[in-house]
Amino acid sequence: MPTLTIALDGRELQRLPLTRPRTTVGRRPYNDIVMEHLAVSGEHAVFVLQPDGRVQVLDLNSTNGTYVNGRAVVSADVGPDDLIEIARYQLRVIDDATPVTAEATTAPPPTVAQPARQARLEVLDGPAAGRTVALTKAATTIGKPGVAVATVTRTGADYVLTQAAGERPATLNGQTIGPTGAPLHDGDVIVLAGTRIRFVLC
Repeated sequence: MPTLTIALDGRELQRLPLTRPRTTVGRRPYNDIVMEHLAVSGEHAVFVLQPDGRVQVLDLNSTNGTYVNGRAVVSADVGPDDLIEIARYQLRVIDDATPVTAEATTAPPPTVAQPARQARLEVLDGPAAGRTVALTKAATTIGKPGVAVATVTRTGADYVLTQAAGERPATLNGQTIGPTGAPLHDGDVIVLAGTRIRFVLC
C-alpha cells in the first residue's frame, strides 16, 4: 500500500496510507493534510492514486510551488526515491507493506507507545489575554505575519518551537530560539511579537 510520510526539518510527523483516489494538502482546515505554515497555500497540492497503483502529485497553482527532487512541478509521478517539498515540509511516497521474515516472527512484541499528552498555549497578556490554543495538529503557527511568526511542531509526545518568519526574534524563557528550534516543556513561557504565551501540558 502506498503511504505518504510527512517530515518537518528532518523530523517525521506523520504517516498516511493513500487509500483514497485523491488526498489534498493545504493550509485550509478542510484538506486531508493540513499544514499550518504561511508558505503553504490554502489548497496547495493533491496526491492522486491511479488505478494501477501509481501515485501522482499535482500542484494546485500554489503561491510557493510544489517541488520534486528540487524541481518545481505542475504534475509528476512520485515513488520511494522521490523527495517532495512543500514549504519546509518533506514528503515521500513509500510502500509500507513490510514482508514478514523469520527474524521478525521470533522477535519480541513491540513496546506499545503511551498516548501523547495533550498540550495547549495560553496567551498571558495583550488584546488576546486569556485565549487558549489547543495543539492538536502536527504543526501550529502562531504570531503576527510581518512581525514574528513561530511554529509549534508535535513529534510523538514531544513539542518543538521554531521561528518561521519575522525580524523580531522569539524567546523561550528569556532565551533566543536557535535556528534548529527548542523543545517545549510544561510551563515554558514564549515571548512572540511582544506577547507572552505559556506552553501547558495537560
